[in-house]
Amino acid sequence: MATYPLPKFHFKVSFGDTEFNCTEVSGLDFEAEMIEYRGGADTEYHKTKQPGLRKYSNITLKRGTFADKSKEFYTQWVKTVYFQEGEEQYRGDLTISMLDEKHEPIVSWKAERAYLTKIQSTDLKADGNEIAIETAEFVHEKLSLL
Repeated sequence: MATYPLPKFHFKVSFGDTEFNCTEVSGLDFEAEMIEYRGGADTEYHKTKQPGLRKYSNITLKRGTFADKSKEFYTQWVKTVYFQEGEEQYRGDLTISMLDEKHEPIVSWKAERAYLTKIQSTDLKADGNEIAIETAEFVHEKLSLL
């Protein structure tokens, strides 16, 4: 059996129980801040470096604008998630999974207690021929690999 790198175009995204299609996902970053320390009684004149708090980037999702799905996106996400209106909880787990050729998850990222912080509608251009893209940005408390 040949070993090969995974393609980055086959993935799925879910927020709570809702699964939706995206064209692009970015911000799956892990970073540990560095703490520099030097004790006052150290005989050597340099600092030691130790791992500090963990830091995570916001996760940005991009998707195409559809005539039948965009109304749902704006009414459900903007009202219940962004403005925190309605019965639904506005925080949830955002899961992004890279899939194999059998549509099974190979690598998954779980952003815990994520919520929507920014929605960007498509830009409009009379002489353009690109598809309309909606952007949603999520903040979260912790990112882990599953």
